[in-house]
Amino acid sequence: MKKPLADSLRPVSLDEVVGQKHLLAKDAVFRKSVDSGKISNMIFYGPPGVGKTTLANIIAKKANMTLYKLNGTSASTDDIKKVIGDVNSVFTQNGILLYLDEIQYLNKKQQQSLLEFVESGDITLIASTTENPFFYVYPALLSRCSVFEFKAISIDDIKEGLKNILKKIDVKCDENALEKLAMSANGDMRKAINNLEFLVSSKKENESISLSDVENMIPKANISYDRGEDHHFDTLSAFMKSLRGSDPDAAIFYLAKLLEGGDLIAASRRLLCSVNEDVGLAYPQLIPIVKACVDSALQLGMPEARLPLSNATILIATAPKSNSSYLAYASAQKDIENGKGTSTPRQLQNTHFDGKDAKVKGQHYKYPHDYPHHYVKQQYLPDDLKDSKYYIPQDNKNENATKEYWDKIKK
Repeated sequence: MKKPLADSLRPVSLDEVVGQKHLLAKDAVFRKSVDSGKISNMIFYGPPGVGKTTLANIIAKKANMTLYKLNGTSASTDDIKKVIGDVNSVFTQNGILLYLDEIQYLNKKQQQSLLEFVESGDITLIASTTENPFFYVYPALLSRCSVFEFKAISIDDIKEGLKNILKKIDVKCDENALEKLAMSANGDMRKAINNLEFLVSSKKENESISLSDVENMIPKANISYDRGEDHHFDTLSAFMKSLRGSDPDAAIFYLAKLLEGGDLIAASRRLLCSVNEDVGLAYPQLIPIVKACVDSALQLGMPEARLPLSNATILIATAPKSNSSYLAYASAQKDIENGKGTSTPRQLQNTHFDGKDAKVKGQHYKYPHDYPHHYVKQQYLPDDLKDSKYYIPQDNKNENATKEYWDKIKK
């Protein structure tokens, strides 16, 4: 059976690996450690198609250890026991290197079964995962491993990798076609190679690959977005932080990424959250405007939903900012969690009968509308918090005007 191009031309040395320069540069600690041949337990964390498996294979050869491969999606407890059973056998005199792909799919008990042998050094573990290992890997096992993050491969690096492959298979490709292939891969080298292989199979001998060939196969760049993975939360986080950071260009980009990935609901929720948390009292009139935009988007659906949500995104990103109400609530919440303010002041209670033993008779509540400017000074907070200050106006036009008004009235 013919091997896929991505497997048959997989790099066999560190210098051939595309991308991951933060790990593989000559002066990088990771590179020096691998070159020394002294391999420790490691977890590779990052998106698919960025070289995790390739690098594990290269490391195993450098270490001259017996390599075992398991995949978390199909490995059983018996498979793990077979690896453990070969510890200290005549076939594994130089030690066992276990490459465990997709470790997040192993349950807690399966991961625990490796712990004793990883800790003793009988098994050196290299695990890979597309999910955040701090959420999916058993903590005791995680603590015995160094975690290395693999990043999406840049367009330039993918182009360089494709050029090397084209030389090996003696196929010509137009520069613009190469650019399109690299862009459509979304940082996934394996996807780029698979697309190239498909194009090569469609061409006659000595016939070059053109831009139109690539465009016919890939009418628009594939969107690498999975609402079930960490990348989803990274995109949401970047969207929210771009809104808060008043960068309309970045905010629009992440909105487009969310919507083109089919996540209308999450984008709408983030907009509603940001306008209340980050704009807040600096421009409170924007809150119902954004709500109206979100309502319109949900009624319209895609693709028209992008119109009102684009309006809302740019409005929030360019609006003045204040988180004074957020901070006020957080401060009050902290006092509540600390058990303060358990009793309501007598004048605010809903009970109008004091009882025979009450030292102070009468509720003595002052109705503000009976006083000039509809204000009268009285205690509203519980006795143990009566001097607390939660809301602190921030420096913006709206809150400055409100503060000036109440300073004048309350004096």
